[in-house]
Amino acid sequence: MQRRGALFGMPGGSGSRKMAAGDIGELLVPHMPTIRVPRSGDRVYKSECAFSYDSPNSEGGLYVCMNTFLAFGREHVERHFRKTGQSVYMHLKRHVREKVRGASGGALPKRRNSKIFLDLDTDDDLNSDDYEYEDEAKLVIFPDHYEIALPNIEELPALVTIACDAVLSSKSPYRKQDPDTWENELPVSKYANNLTQLDNGVRIPPSGWKCARCDLRENLWLNLTDGSVLCGKWFFDSSGGNGHALEHYRDMGYPLAVKLGTITPDGADVYSFQEEEPVLDPHLAKHLAHFGIDMLHMHGTENGLRDNDIKPRVSEWEVIQETGTKLKPMYGPGYTGLKNLGNSCYLSSVMQAIFSIPEFQRAYVGNLPRIFDYSPLDPTQDFNTQMTKLGHGLLSGQYSKPPVKSELIEQVMKEEHKPQQNGISPRMFKAFVSKSHPEFSSNRQQDAQEFFLHLVNLVERNRIGSENPSDVFRFLVEERIQCCQTRKVRYTERVDYLMQLPVAMEAATNKDELIAYELTRREAEANRRPLPEVVRAKIPFSACLQAFSEPENVDDFWSSALQAKSAGVKTSRFASFPEYLVVQIKKFTFGLDWVPKKFDVSIDMPDLLDINHLRARGLQPGEEELPDISPPIVIPDDSKASDIDESSVMQLAEMGFPLEACRKAVYFTGNMGAEVAFNWIIVHMEEPDFAEPLTMPGYGGAASAGASVFGATGLDNQPPEEIVAIITSMGFHRNQAIQALRATNNNLERALDWIFSHPEFEEDSDFVIEMENNANANIISEAKPEGPRVKDGSGMYELFAFISHMGTSTMSGHYVCHIKKEGRWVIYNDHKVCASERPPKDLGYMYFYRRIPS
Repeated sequence: MQRRGALFGMPGGSGSRKMAAGDIGELLVPHMPTIRVPRSGDRVYKSECAFSYDSPNSEGGLYVCMNTFLAFGREHVERHFRKTGQSVYMHLKRHVREKVRGASGGALPKRRNSKIFLDLDTDDDLNSDDYEYEDEAKLVIFPDHYEIALPNIEELPALVTIACDAVLSSKSPYRKQDPDTWENELPVSKYANNLTQLDNGVRIPPSGWKCARCDLRENLWLNLTDGSVLCGKWFFDSSGGNGHALEHYRDMGYPLAVKLGTITPDGADVYSFQEEEPVLDPHLAKHLAHFGIDMLHMHGTENGLRDNDIKPRVSEWEVIQETGTKLKPMYGPGYTGLKNLGNSCYLSSVMQAIFSIPEFQRAYVGNLPRIFDYSPLDPTQDFNTQMTKLGHGLLSGQYSKPPVKSELIEQVMKEEHKPQQNGISPRMFKAFVSKSHPEFSSNRQQDAQEFFLHLVNLVERNRIGSENPSDVFRFLVEERIQCCQTRKVRYTERVDYLMQLPVAMEAATNKDELIAYELTRREAEANRRPLPEVVRAKIPFSACLQAFSEPENVDDFWSSALQAKSAGVKTSRFASFPEYLVVQIKKFTFGLDWVPKKFDVSIDMPDLLDINHLRARGLQPGEEELPDISPPIVIPDDSKASDIDESSVMQLAEMGFPLEACRKAVYFTGNMGAEVAFNWIIVHMEEPDFAEPLTMPGYGGAASAGASVFGATGLDNQPPEEIVAIITSMGFHRNQAIQALRATNNNLERALDWIFSHPEFEEDSDFVIEMENNANANIISEAKPEGPRVKDGSGMYELFAFISHMGTSTMSGHYVCHIKKEGRWVIYNDHKVCASERPPKDLGYMYFYRRIPS
């Protein structure tokens, strides 16, 4: 109880009421049932408001609910009180004052500061020579704002004293994400020391992996006993696989596997099937070397030469961050930086670009009052709330104010110094969007392109009613596949959100310079001399665009004309052009020695981009289509005929396809996963019985029962009246309850969340009534699914933002974002926001273009 002793030895706050012990006890009696002592699993927020970036350092301090332990700034605490009825809050305030100067003008000698007792996630320099800090805590009772200054150890009821002490001494809810503790949470596998590895001659290539059982190419795991490469399970964000790695363990008993794509000099993601958790393998380098993966060599190469005196004179780090130029800081709305949480620059760069787009500004910040008012009881776990909070933090200018001279502060603020906040810390946002994701939840560096797609997926899944700002990125790709033997073709369409451009190294315009530089560099390394100035390959953008449009070979192509595998080529074109085009330069690859490599190239990216010539044209005169015949499918045994993988069904249903079509797709592809079933849907979606119920031989009853359980819509899809009554008893309209239950397959908990996240349906009650009175509308919408929404238009674009990467691979290095605002380029380098003098547009990794109206 040391902390409480320090706390309750403090004098009372200057603004506190003086009350007798009996008065305080009487004041708290009505609220005692709502005051809780934090338990081990409770998250106690003391550093950041759930709706804003207010903290104890803010002018109004921070209010911590003594029941939910959520924190709120002065602007938002009333909303929480009205919504929940919770009345007792702990008010936390950290005062910052300039230190008293001695006679000679210097600060007085340091002494132990006993006035600091809050354990906060802030950047305060508590040992500063210029400022001193003092923490203040008090209880506030709403709605009358009665204040009880702390300490009051002799006057407060024992329960309240214990609860206050527990809140004040609680650790940060993000502490477990800090790099040191994150690593220490993983146990060493008991199988690592004596792991059996088969001498079967298996060697793993550095790229081109696919699952040995289903040909999937994502979420792949290498079994460390026999070298099998198999897919993992599906994740919440629709990435993953079909669980073949786990099936292999059950068949063979080989316990450890490492995730391909996560191997770095510092380790990799290792999972123990026997122990059913992620683990550490202290002999990982040895185990990987058994299959031809040399981690130790990777360490030396990835870190580069360690001597400072042989580094290149001009590196991409200096060019991209515009080192050596005097950059003018920018302040105000839209010029707020994001503090680096330790390898979080990939997130910061993407979010700066995202919230420079008007559609995202309107969808979240423009709807701030409605989103905040209808947020769930725990807004820290709501995507739309946290997106709105981040957007407002970046765009309001509230957290990006120019510094004020200390003399002016002394005149205006007298004794108290109010330092301006420089940027915001996206801890709460990162914790939520990375939750349950195996990569983004770690503290390692990540790929900005992968995070962009992850974010788009979250926006899609959490869209507010019919409004979906990610529509601006969505476009259709027409894929033309031609059988090389019969010359027949097939046209299909798929959805995409970014354009991936290959780096056409063979088209470099300065090959002679590159050869000379490489010879000089090797000679300098051998003789331990300073390296020459870097010479980058200069690649014409037109060559990259040409490489994108060229045909590529199709692996394992099955020709329906030949009823057999054959050689095939594929070309891709735009079936629609998005409103905002995101272009990724494919700079990263693996060498034959498994060393991550990056093409250090300069590409003359255009400010104005015209891709109208890449518009798809469809089936051309003289072309003959491949027969519409599916590859032979292995039908499941009768014993497993009714065992449909419902997780794959729901994955497909969430994409907007009819439920019964999804069930048929999963069944007729032998439960091989959502990706394979999706391909079946694309081929069969024009068939007249596409959305009709699945009829399985000998299992017709089971099929119809399953359709009922998983929410087949129709005349009989009336939610159970008892569940409707429960929701209406909470004060919601009957129409809202019915619509929410229909949208969530009659799940009460999900229906309540649906109501809070779809406030527009309360306003649009006429539509709900019409839907209730006309159940056939559901059948119509099921039978005729809408295709993906796209905002097609001209293929003329203008560059307005780009993200650059510095380092040898996406698993290391640093990201910086440049955005064109008000006619000039601005560099966003974590919390620093400055006017750009020399934007390195030729060294970017991701480029953001907006359509030019025709």
